[in-house]
Amino acid sequence: MLLLGFFLGLAVGIGIWIWQQVQLKRYLGQILQPLNSGSQKVILPLIPRLQREIGIIKQQREDLHQSLKTYQDLLDFAPLGYLQVDEENQLLWCNQQARNILCLQRWQAGQVRLLLELVRSYELDHLIEQTRDWQKAQTNEWVFHPSCDDVAQMPTVKSLVLRASSLPLPNGQVGVFLENRQPLLDMNQERDRSFSDLAHELRTPLTSIRLVVETLQNRLDPPLNRWVNRLMQEVDRLINLVQSWLELTQMEANPTMQLHPEVLEVRSLITSVWETLEPLTQKQNLSLEYSGAENLWIKADPARIYQVFLNLLDNSIKYSPPGTSIQVQAKILSVEDIDHSDGLRPTGGDRVRGVCALHSANILEINLIDSGLGFSETDLPHIFERFYRGDKARTHSSLPENNSLGTIVGNGLGLAIVRQIVVAHGGSIKAMNDPKTGGAWMQLQLPEVMANSRSQDYS
Repeated sequence: MLLLGFFLGLAVGIGIWIWQQVQLKRYLGQILQPLNSGSQKVILPLIPRLQREIGIIKQQREDLHQSLKTYQDLLDFAPLGYLQVDEENQLLWCNQQARNILCLQRWQAGQVRLLLELVRSYELDHLIEQTRDWQKAQTNEWVFHPSCDDVAQMPTVKSLVLRASSLPLPNGQVGVFLENRQPLLDMNQERDRSFSDLAHELRTPLTSIRLVVETLQNRLDPPLNRWVNRLMQEVDRLINLVQSWLELTQMEANPTMQLHPEVLEVRSLITSVWETLEPLTQKQNLSLEYSGAENLWIKADPARIYQVFLNLLDNSIKYSPPGTSIQVQAKILSVEDIDHSDGLRPTGGDRVRGVCALHSANILEINLIDSGLGFSETDLPHIFERFYRGDKARTHSSLPENNSLGTIVGNGLGLAIVRQIVVAHGGSIKAMNDPKTGGAWMQLQLPEVMANSRSQDYS
């Protein structure tokens, strides 16, 4: 019985296996039937097509590899440093400039190491994390202190001012462009020292010329002394220019300059400046239109604030067409009336500080508007920069040829000095174009103002 059961089970198993093989053969036959019936028409055309597709994919891969190499070569040649990290802040690749800037002597192409192991910079690490978290391009500037493996070279390694611009990449990667700002800063410092030295050298011969002119003043009778007096004015103007040159360097090095404030009446101050510039206004047949509140008093350094209006009115006179007027509008604002939407950034220059730290509830706003050609849009962001020379259109070369003043060439210092003085007084200044006249519009805001009385205690 046992033997019979065994053979019976074996027969059933063999039967099932045979049935499965038949079913599998039938299934394969159904699949292969189209190919067997037309093998010469189907299989043969597929092979060349497959080979072509494989060839195209290989070519695309080679093209991508060549493009990647080209981009890397361009980045290696670029004057900016570039590095790229993955989602774990591992350095994937950097160009030669980045290696030089960050002193990455230990890193070799093809290595994948944590950036923090190679560069000890909290600012750079924070910038990368911030870019990855916010998924937005970021910019930061800081002083970088390179580390060096060679102890002998450590005394020669200097700190650098770096500016980094980062951008988010796919898969959590971040790319960072690095700019070494130190050479530019060194060049600016060297330029400042050269200008300062030159100004010091000019003071001595100008002082000697002034002494000679003073001697001539005492020995000449009218009307000849008139020309000597005019010469004295021009010499004094040159001396003031040299002095301003030196002062601007000192102001930029020490923005909190020492002031000697006094209580001043605004309209009298502006009238006094206009009278000083009267020889220029008469040649151009220009007039001054003052509007606004009367008896406005401010607390300011007389010499400094006089210099502000002298420079501003002088510019307006230079660039005004003959027979026009220069408008001076004065009004009092409360702190709440001031527009802080621009972050106290004037249209042409660095961020102005001071309005947020005013010492009084009222602020004096003075608008000076001329009828000239105004500022070009490209010049406006740079109006208050030192030694900046604006669009040639805003010169007297654009005025009529019979203009007796001729072409006026500025020195690029006037508005830079104005800004420094205004900032030192806790105020702000903006440069714009007036929509009505089309001319330049300079807007000053100065603190510590009062109206209708001089007796108020400013202390």
